[in-house]
Amino acid sequence: MSSVPATSSKPLVFDVSGMDCGDCARSVERIVGALPDVGTAAVSFATGTLTVEPKQTADDGFVRAIGGAVERAGYSAMLRVNGASRVPEQVAWWKNRKLLHAIPSILLWLVAFALEHGFDQRPVAIAIFLAVIVVAGYPIARAAWAALRARRLDMNTLMTISVIGAALLGEWSEGALVVVLFTLGTTLQGMTFDHTRRAIRGLLDLSPDEATVLRDGVEVVTATSSLVVGDLVRIRPGDRIPADGVVESGYSAINQSAITGESIPVQKEPGDDVFSGTVNGAGSLVVRVVRTSSESTLSTIVRMVEEAQARKAPSQLLVDRFAAIYTPAVVVLAALIALGGALLLGDSETWTYRALVLLVVACPCALVISTPVSIVSAIGAATRSGVLVKGGAALETIGRVSAIAFDKTGTLTFGRPAVVDVVSLDGTPAPEILALAAAVEQQSEHPLARAIIARALHDDLAVPPEQDFASITGQGAAATIGDRRILVGSDRLLRESGANADAMAAIDAVAVEHAAHGRSTVVVAEQLDGAVQVLGVIAIADRVRPGAAEVLESLRRSGVKRLVMLTGDRDIVAQSIGRETGVDEIHADLLPQDKTAAIAAVQEKWGRVAMIGDGVNDAPALAAADAGIAMGIAGADAALESADLALMNDDLGALERLLQLSQQTLSVIRQNVVLSMVTKALALVLGAFGFVTLWVAVLIDVGTSLLVTMNGMRLAKDMPQAIREQAMAAHEDEACGCGGDHEHHHDHGQDHVHAA
Repeated sequence: MSSVPATSSKPLVFDVSGMDCGDCARSVERIVGALPDVGTAAVSFATGTLTVEPKQTADDGFVRAIGGAVERAGYSAMLRVNGASRVPEQVAWWKNRKLLHAIPSILLWLVAFALEHGFDQRPVAIAIFLAVIVVAGYPIARAAWAALRARRLDMNTLMTISVIGAALLGEWSEGALVVVLFTLGTTLQGMTFDHTRRAIRGLLDLSPDEATVLRDGVEVVTATSSLVVGDLVRIRPGDRIPADGVVESGYSAINQSAITGESIPVQKEPGDDVFSGTVNGAGSLVVRVVRTSSESTLSTIVRMVEEAQARKAPSQLLVDRFAAIYTPAVVVLAALIALGGALLLGDSETWTYRALVLLVVACPCALVISTPVSIVSAIGAATRSGVLVKGGAALETIGRVSAIAFDKTGTLTFGRPAVVDVVSLDGTPAPEILALAAAVEQQSEHPLARAIIARALHDDLAVPPEQDFASITGQGAAATIGDRRILVGSDRLLRESGANADAMAAIDAVAVEHAAHGRSTVVVAEQLDGAVQVLGVIAIADRVRPGAAEVLESLRRSGVKRLVMLTGDRDIVAQSIGRETGVDEIHADLLPQDKTAAIAAVQEKWGRVAMIGDGVNDAPALAAADAGIAMGIAGADAALESADLALMNDDLGALERLLQLSQQTLSVIRQNVVLSMVTKALALVLGAFGFVTLWVAVLIDVGTSLLVTMNGMRLAKDMPQAIREQAMAAHEDEACGCGGDHEHHHDHGQDHVHAA
């Protein structure tokens, strides 16, 4: 272990190397927890970490004591500094230290077996078998002794007793083979888990080691770790962004898949956020640092994922409680079999051998890892798909919900106004109406004005320059466009400007029609020698996310019984969005506390409820739900901390993928538990009647553990291509701002011109 001074009473996190089973992790936890200055100790086999909370301020001596205790258990510990893992890069499998011990042991065992059965050289063979047992079995025996000192019976203890018993019975060949197979199996299992652990830690490698900083107009190359808030960093084409920041100048497309899971690069311009570890496209950017490397969104994600993987899911807690009773019970049963056989049947050797077989078969390793391997793999897969899961309990819960409650603004909708219709009242083409309105609004910061300008730019309209701009408080604005005086604003502006009754009636008719759908309207008119000529009406509304209705329908097919919308918006707007998305139940005009009460009512009627919202103003409802899901919160620390799960981008389809992943995870956990229990039960029965030898028992135990591990690792694969393509299509729809209706934009002048 590499010790470093520590002068903090905060919990210390160590990376533990060499643990190859969940049972071993509990032994380390017990051993370290027994130290006098340790308050609590928690070991996560899933992440390979030990978290120690000292009773008082920790120093270097305390760190060394922890390292010594872990080493006595047969493993090694390395303290994390500033939360960063210092575990060396993973070596190639053929350089693995434990594997290098196992392979020569196998070869020696084969030589000894040949000498005993092929050349009748039993004394020489026994000597070689003994050497194999001592060399390969020493780490097992050392870990077993440490577990016994901590008053635990773990897998290493059971194996050690079995090997010693086999040797005492003269079964040298089987005793040596037990050691070899056990060492080989646990090594392979440990290597598989290491691969998963490092896949998450490897995310931090996405951040470059160096950055180009602009200081006094000069570019200086410096270490990424030395960046401070406020630094200006030059990002060239193809560079990885070294820290979270805001674009100061330049335009480019950024590949954000490492953070948000988005498959398509996202266009960035001045004022946009960028994240550490993402990849710049063809443009050049200058970025102002807003978070240091240790506080970046990437570092936060890695930290939270590791914490999530360390948290035990309900099913894992249940298995752990069972295993704590199961292992001692089997030891007692094995002792009764050995004694009973000797006393009642007078055949101590046969029944002692069967008792040893029972001990080997009884190892609960496969059962203990059946849940964590699945949870770890699923959380890793979710992270790569842009979904942050805060623990196994949250992952299990989301797959069991009966109802999902949706916030409206920013969840079912984009949360920003957009032009949805342009109605001509005098025959003026819709593109001209929109261009004139955008020209007037160029100096306005009102959200509706921004929506009009954004739509005009998107449709590549030529927006003419304006003169004599005048803002009319509470009503709108006016400006001179060429030789025309254009008014843009509310119906009140037109009425007070002298619009005639017929024009106002036409405006009111259009406004009423759109109001029925929850839309706001902006009137565009021209002043002509004291009179007012109404050109048209622009309808603006918050748009439903593309594919929202399809996502909700897929959730129903996945078993969700009730889909509820909770919003503080007006009922008329909520009803319109509700009809378009297909929710089952709508609650409008809600304050935050009202949303919490609505969640409670849905829980009472339907059972488990998930709530999805923006993670900030919906915090009370997110906390009240069985599973709180924050949406589109990459970079938002408050939202990351408050939710049980988080969709890192604005892809509502990720909720569908999350539900599928959770249900698949629950299925795999059940498969693993059943496989472990059935295999153990059969092997125990067959072993008690003498149909299983020691080496077969080890093969069954190790083989079941490997099968369980590989089955759980299936969850780590990337999301299916079909789902990926759906996510890409949804992203394209959002990027074009058309809500999924591409034709709607390409023929704007035809689709949105209506006769008055």
